[in-house]
Amino acid sequence: MTDAVAPAIPTRAVPVSPGRTPWKHEAIGFAIALLVLALLPLVIGDTYSRHVLIMVFIYAVVASNWDLSLGYGGVFNFGHLALFGIGVYAYSLLTKLVGLDPWLALFAGGVIATVAAVLVTIPILRLKGIYIILVTFGFAQLVMQIVISQSAITGGTQGLVRVPGLYWFDHNMIRDGKFAYFYIALGLLVASTVFLRVFVRSRLGAGVVALRDNEEYAISRGMSLVRQRMITLAASAFFTGMAGAFYAAYQRNASVDVFGMSLATIILSMVLLGGASTIYGAIIASFVLTVFGEAMADFGAWRPMITALLIIVVMLVYPSGLVGMIRAGWGAIAARMKRTA
Repeated sequence: MTDAVAPAIPTRAVPVSPGRTPWKHEAIGFAIALLVLALLPLVIGDTYSRHVLIMVFIYAVVASNWDLSLGYGGVFNFGHLALFGIGVYAYSLLTKLVGLDPWLALFAGGVIATVAAVLVTIPILRLKGIYIILVTFGFAQLVMQIVISQSAITGGTQGLVRVPGLYWFDHNMIRDGKFAYFYIALGLLVASTVFLRVFVRSRLGAGVVALRDNEEYAISRGMSLVRQRMITLAASAFFTGMAGAFYAAYQRNASVDVFGMSLATIILSMVLLGGASTIYGAIIASFVLTVFGEAMADFGAWRPMITALLIIVVMLVYPSGLVGMIRAGWGAIAARMKRTA
């Protein structure tokens, strides 16, 4: 009697995380996008277009970091723009009044914003929903009122002017056609994006998403709501503060307008239009909304209405935002190529 031989069971490669782009593919796409962006100043000849791209990079840093706390963390942190403003004034005061080296002040802007994020986390540790919105919005208004009330130091509503800019040895960064500031802004965006993508792919990022999706279950499995919420807000604050510091160095002024609802609305629109919980979506939307807004500068008061209509249409057709639209388009192209193959 011979032993029956069991049929071989076919094995399949099981993805580490279903639905997630392999990190090698993501790295290749990231490198290609970086190369294209790095070559843009060589193609774009006018200084104003480079200025627009620099502003795109700044907005992209702030929006993508807001996506970390709002999209991945599910924390309705409406004080995020206050962290940007803190970076603006931290850099301005440290360089103009204290005389700190601009590069050190740039880093200090991120550190101070992170400390502020940790402090604002304390009163919202046990709060949910609209109460978090109220507290974080109140935090933003508090910071703005402190800036206005301390006019002898901060310039109040008049702001600060002639803020020291960044330098690169003997290179004149003011009269180089914005080349140096372009690449510094691009470097800041690259560093921020790499950090955010590594964070959301890590165990910490998985814990943040778990708390967002099912808070009660995650806590029952031993996760600390206090710890995760503090880590999320602190992680989203550092590069936001650095973006604010760079903004002050680039514009060479500081104004309370950075705490206004106008800028907050623009940045939030980028997060939602791009697609929450994507990081890349906020960056893509920063390009789309900024360039689209500049292209319609002659429309005057119609410009914000047309922009709002664009956002509404995209969100109605693709609730997952521009990233969802790109994925749907790529899926359609891949399906057609498969049929013709």
